[in-house]
Parts: sequence; C-alpha cells; structure tokens
Amino acid sequence: MKQVIIFISMLFLSCNTVNIPKQRLSQYDLTTEYDYHRGELRLLLRNPLRCPMRIWVQPENINLKTHFDRINPITLEPLSDTTIITKAPGAENAAIDFASRFGNIKDEVVPGKIELPFPKNKEYTVVQGYNSLPTHNTDWSRYAIDFGLGIGDTICAATQGYVVGVIEDYKFGGQQKKWRNFANVLTVYNPETGLFTQYVHLDYRGSLVQLGDHILAGQPIGIAGMTGLTNVEHLHFNCLKPVHSEDGLISIPVDSLGQYKTDNLKRGQIILN
Repeated sequence: MKQVIIFISMLFLSCNTVNIPKQRLSQYDLTTEYDYHRGELRLLLRNPLRCPMRIWVQPENINLKTHFDRINPITLEPLSDTTIITKAPGAENAAIDFASRFGNIKDEVVPGKIELPFPKNKEYTVVQGYNSLPTHNTDWSRYAIDFGLGIGDTICAATQGYVVGVIEDYKFGGQQKKWRNFANVLTVYNPETGLFTQYVHLDYRGSLVQLGDHILAGQPIGIAGMTGLTNVEHLHFNCLKPVHSEDGLISIPVDSLGQYKTDNLKRGQIILN
C-alpha cells in the first residue's frame, strides 16, 4: 500500500512540473542584411512595424563596434528602412548582432482617452493597482493595472492603433521570477498619442489580431490566460512610453481608464465597464 501511495504521489508531482520554455519568443521579426565588399560594410536595416523603432548595431570587430557605439541607436520611422555604408578594413566576415526596442524617445507621448480593456457591461476585480507589491514596483510595471479576467475571457483594446507586437505560443506560467519573460503578450501603438499599451498573460494562441492590424478602442483583441510570471488568472494592462533602458519602455501613469480615475483604483475593487 505504501509503495502505491508513493508512486501515485510521484506521478502527480511529475505531471504538475512545468519547465521553462527552451526558446524565448519575440514580438516581431527584425529584418537586417549586411555584407562586406572591398573594405566596406554595407548594412540594411528595415523596420517592419507601424511604430518607430530603435536599432542597436553590435559588431564583434572592435573598430566597427567603436563606430556604431557613437551612432547607436539608429531610429527608424514606421515601415521604413535605411542603408549604412562605412569603412571596415580588416573586418571581412566579422559577425554582427542586432538589438531593437519600440519607439522614438524624442516623440511626445500624450495618452489621451483610454478605455477599460474588457467588454462593455462586464465587471472585474482589481487584482493589483499602481505602485504596489508584489510586482508593480519597477520602472517597467509601476503604473500597470491587473484586472481579474479569467482564462478564456475576452480582452478588448483600450485605444485605437496598430498591433506592433504579438506573442501567443507560450502555454504555461509560474510564480517564480524565471517566468518573467515567457508570457503571451500584445503590444499596441497609437500614432495619434504616441502611447504604447500592453496586454499580458494571454492564453495559448490567444491573440485575435495579427501584427500590423489596425484596431479600434473596444475591439476584441485577445483571450485572457495565465502564461508567464503569475500565480493567478488575470490581465496585466500597462501604458508605456519609450526610454533608453534595457526594456526600452517605461510604465507611465494615466488620468483615467473608462469612467474611473486611476488614482482611486484599489486592490479588490470591482470595476464595471
């Protein structure tokens, strides 16, 4: 009897152990091309998104690295490209890495009117508000609001704009910090206000929109889930603007969401759209 109990317990634990995904997904694919010819580097950078983008060129060759460190990041307007030609003696076949972030830090961001990120006549509990523990206390998340949407509930766009980031192929989540970068997410850019909004913890294949789609405020755009760093079903909603930082965006406060002043939104409060 004891052996049976031990076996069943071990089987239960193994079934409930979920490993971190081996592959980290990106919200978009960055297009770059480069080649060396007669001592020169010819580099093509292309922005595939309907928002500005900053690109860092990171060559392994020390002379090229010094050159690009002086001009990084290279900012591209929506759906634009640029070609850079520079002297590169002795750098033939040297590898180049690239990094990119949303937005142009010189653009003014004026949030404007922002709706609640769920359907009309629906009500949800505030799980976590501004500048609060356990997770809304960093530059990345300080002014995010968590709403208690359950798995399978509909997420709606809080603003109009373009879909500039989509991840929807993660299946699981967990409460350890190692899960932070493994959530399904939608990022929307509003060209009229310069504001980026993010909708996080979507369900597996939970996006109802595609990269490049134009969406309207109130439009269904996703299905809530429980992916990434979380131990409770909810929607993590964040308003952001571009900055020079590792994340590239910083969470910013907004005056209101729908009919509610954000300063008055408290944990446990029920919100009706």
